[in-house]
Amino acid sequence: MSNTVFKIFILLFGLTTSCYSQDFSSLWQGHYSYNDIVDVVSGDQKIYAAAQNAVFRYDTSTNELTTITSVEGLSGEQITTIYYSSLYQYLLIGYETGLIEVYSETENSVLSVVDILEKVNITPVNKRINHFFEHEGQIYISTDYGVSIYDLDRLEFGDTYFLGNGGAQVSVKQVSILNNDIYVACLNGNGIKKADLSNPNLIDYQQWQTVIIGNYHTMQAINNKLYAVRDNKVLYEINGTAINTLFTLPQLPLDADMSATHLVYAMQNAIYVYDENIQLVNTFQPTEDYDTNFTSAISLDNNIYIGTDAFGVLSNSISVVGDYIEIKPNGPLFNETFRLNAESGVVWSSFGDYTEDLVPSPLRMRGLSYYRNEAWESIPYDSLFGARNLAQISINPFIQNQVFVSSFHDGLIELNNFEPTVLYEEDNSGLESLVLEGSPNYKSIRVSATQFDSNGLLWSMNSLVFEPLKSYDPISGSWKSYDFSSIVQDAIRDEFGYFDLAIDNNGTKWIGAYTNGIYAYNESISDTPLRNIRTEEQGLPFPRVNAVAVDNRNQLWVGTFTGLRVLYNTSGFYEDSNPTLSSIIILEEGIAKELLEGETITDIKVDGSNNKWIGTVDSGVFYLSPDGQTTIYHFTKDNSPLPSNRINDISVDGNNGIVYIATIKGLLAFKAGGSKTASSLEDAFVYPNPVRPEYDILGFNDLNDINKGVKISGLTERVNIKITDIEGNLVAEAQSNVNLRSSNASYNFAIDGGTAVWNGKNLGNNVVRTGVYLILISDLDSFETKVLKVLIVR
Repeated sequence: MSNTVFKIFILLFGLTTSCYSQDFSSLWQGHYSYNDIVDVVSGDQKIYAAAQNAVFRYDTSTNELTTITSVEGLSGEQITTIYYSSLYQYLLIGYETGLIEVYSETENSVLSVVDILEKVNITPVNKRINHFFEHEGQIYISTDYGVSIYDLDRLEFGDTYFLGNGGAQVSVKQVSILNNDIYVACLNGNGIKKADLSNPNLIDYQQWQTVIIGNYHTMQAINNKLYAVRDNKVLYEINGTAINTLFTLPQLPLDADMSATHLVYAMQNAIYVYDENIQLVNTFQPTEDYDTNFTSAISLDNNIYIGTDAFGVLSNSISVVGDYIEIKPNGPLFNETFRLNAESGVVWSSFGDYTEDLVPSPLRMRGLSYYRNEAWESIPYDSLFGARNLAQISINPFIQNQVFVSSFHDGLIELNNFEPTVLYEEDNSGLESLVLEGSPNYKSIRVSATQFDSNGLLWSMNSLVFEPLKSYDPISGSWKSYDFSSIVQDAIRDEFGYFDLAIDNNGTKWIGAYTNGIYAYNESISDTPLRNIRTEEQGLPFPRVNAVAVDNRNQLWVGTFTGLRVLYNTSGFYEDSNPTLSSIIILEEGIAKELLEGETITDIKVDGSNNKWIGTVDSGVFYLSPDGQTTIYHFTKDNSPLPSNRINDISVDGNNGIVYIATIKGLLAFKAGGSKTASSLEDAFVYPNPVRPEYDILGFNDLNDINKGVKISGLTERVNIKITDIEGNLVAEAQSNVNLRSSNASYNFAIDGGTAVWNGKNLGNNVVRTGVYLILISDLDSFETKVLKVLIVR
């Protein structure tokens, strides 16, 4: 029997499967929330705290905070537990999926260990990592299938213990070792089991004895005794073969931990700290200022560090209790950013959401966050007039710091100078509530998409009413409504709602809808201002349109439930008796295929170079050339720090080319490097200048790495740029819309919207010598010129 079990183990964990994760910090920045803490552990004068899918380190002697996220190589998955080994200076991170990551504090690297994650003979729902316990260089991993051992010195797996009857998988919450005996706290009625650690055959479940029956959630050793909490909240003391019932805790602990002198139990609304003799030292509760649920706790140097679900980590003295100190890195309120807007240089983030069927469920009472001056600030929900399910964010381009945020249940909020000013609803605006038969008192004002036009009017979509398109003039305060009844005869049944809104150069409003495809509305058209495209014959593969965007050539890009389409002639739309959308055909390994065929597209954004950023529901982000023929990047969670392939929203800061990507598990920023064009060359500049040898930015081949190269910013839409040496010899030349960074031509000098990048190579493909170089810029439309100088030192 024992030999058979041993052979099964060798097949299970004979070879450790692991790899070091890539560090993406040169081009990416994580904007994770650290409010909701999963676990807190202590190290040498520091604590580690795990948020939902990111970790931070706090140095208790210097107060320094350091984050470890998917940008540094973490997976971005849901963390369940962490542990710090002072001996090896490793942080172990366990996940819901069974993944384990080992972060080396000395090397700042992440090792991904996927053995448990990828094992087919462990039930997937049982792979959750519950707890780590270290003993003599071995980590005992408590999981929902049993216990596995991981060697920290060799970074490889050892034995695995399946402890149920017949070697069945049982859930183990925690492990502890005392006097060369190993104890495990089990659920599923398996009680506390123990075995002699020197027994070479512990993989045989029959070598384990049951100390006491029941379901046990914690297992800690202190002062040469073991303490365990059963699901009846009773604390038991195990001293050799004797089992003593001590007392009943007020709640079942969510977390239990120990230091050299303290045993700490964390409950939802209280922390209990006991000394080594199990005498209560102190208790900690939420306060009026910190009204939150506790999740975990650890003691270090006579201080308590408490993980919460809303305020990060709270610290206090164990002996002399004072006010809580809040410890967490700067970040937004939540990871689940639903809508973004970075167009003004301030990044706004909402967290409301609604279902794919355009229903505001659940009702979310969440605030707003905004990022400016490299710091996140938040506006709490109780300042937002009770507006729930906040969604689309629109920035007024004509009034500084005026922002409008739609609520998919309560109307539209106006903010001025980062302060909520007014909530527009039925009584003070043109917005309307839907009307339900038999429920005359039901009120739900469902505003989804919003967009400013070139005249400063705010356009919005109000679902489930006969006049869903609304315009608002912030200057005059006037509202107008536009009738869709020529297509929508039943406001409730004929159209469920509207996902997106874009406005082209002709003033036509393009609206992506749930039921009827794309609506087009132009109030200046006297005859039939409302039209729509909804059939396969018109080129729409599915009548649900999630995203619409008008590019720099006034072409309409359409993201549907099952693919991408383009309307090339928006200007002639109303004259065309049968307007048709087109798919984009690309060659892939010589075979013609439809670009993004079958993909469910969630968002489309256009950057300053007319490149397209396309978010999808399960395939990450596609970064396409202006015509879609070239995929510049395809970012997924496997090749980038994206924590999820499900993209909620994308927004581009046109001033610096930073692209913000909102996933369902966190917000990331990517330094794309392009920028929007300027109206003149007056503010054009070159950087870095001078280019010093230590920059090490010259001679590279991929111009898409914006951290390298000489950059020229503040360019107009159509320019020609020549670079010469001081004697007038041509060194490099580029022209807008010709020499593109996204081109496969591998240019040494290329232009991306309002920014050009030069890798320092000349026409002979050699890195230039030390010297002063002239940059001659000519606007091809206005004939404006500008000359810049750059000093290169090699």
